[in-house]
Amino acid sequence: MEAKLMKGNEALAEAAIQAGCDAYFGYPITPQSEVLEYLAVEMPKHNRIVMQAESEVASINMVYGAAGAGFRAMTSSSSPGISLMAEGISYLAGAELPCLLVNVNRAGPGLGTIQPGQGDYFQATKGGGHGDYRMIVLAPASVQEMADHVFLGFDLADKYCNPVMILSDGAIGQMMEKVVFQPYIHNKVDKPWATVGKPASRNRNFITSLHIRPEDMEVQNQKLLDKYNLMRKQEVRYEEFQTEDAEYLFVAYGLSSRICQKAVDLAREKGIKVGLFRPISLFPFPYQRLEVLASQVKLMLSVELNTGQMVEDVQLAVKGKVPVEFYGRLGGMIPTPEEVLLHLEKLMQ
Repeated sequence: MEAKLMKGNEALAEAAIQAGCDAYFGYPITPQSEVLEYLAVEMPKHNRIVMQAESEVASINMVYGAAGAGFRAMTSSSSPGISLMAEGISYLAGAELPCLLVNVNRAGPGLGTIQPGQGDYFQATKGGGHGDYRMIVLAPASVQEMADHVFLGFDLADKYCNPVMILSDGAIGQMMEKVVFQPYIHNKVDKPWATVGKPASRNRNFITSLHIRPEDMEVQNQKLLDKYNLMRKQEVRYEEFQTEDAEYLFVAYGLSSRICQKAVDLAREKGIKVGLFRPISLFPFPYQRLEVLASQVKLMLSVELNTGQMVEDVQLAVKGKVPVEFYGRLGGMIPTPEEVLLHLEKLMQ
């Protein structure tokens, strides 16, 4: 396969086309605007829909409509834009509609800065909108994975009839790397629930997240919970780097994991046995594997571009078996591998 040099945002957009995305609705916001720009040029060549909505609120509701009609629908934004979509995301989950959502995370809170951050971890993994809902969250660490996770994300959305989010960041969205697009076969899923017009052979289709009777709402919530528990069993993804003999462990995702991988190399050169555990699925989180590693290492260090959000999941995973520490930079600042290693060395003293 021919390798192409592309920005992360552009690779993601091209993958969406190859994945059979029928409709994209979005609103420009740095650092993800290239997704909309790329698709606005390329999607019409495939007779597919791209629309710049008047706001993020409008775009997520357009996704609801397209997904409800059975189409592969997608939107993308960055941090405050995702906040505006929160109500619509909850509606999509409640109505069990498959779609792909992309957050190219910037540092916040508020308008923050256009520099990369990982402060949207809670928002993505704990349900940024109202109600007991979940969505699969995939965290790419390279331009290649920006593309690969699009194919995976659409397939998982169809499999579970549920929104899937790709949680990237401003650095991965903007960086340029080689990417190879593997052949993709879109195995279209039958969607008998879709609102495509009523033939004489069936009753009307209703798509809603509204259940006035509490008895009905409880049944629907239990159905959703059963689905989320199935995700927890079947869709856990992670990557390990030099964990076989590790005495200390970095835990990091996305951009932070790339920094930590270099920090592992530096530590090994100094004779310090350090490994890296990278969650790829942030929901479902790989609790069980981290618990196993907790019996092996002396300390875990969660490295994030925030004030310490994933560290709480790491602490839950290890169940007190090993100390869990945190190191992070804020406001769009990115730590160097040397800074990460220095912090670990201080903790080892």
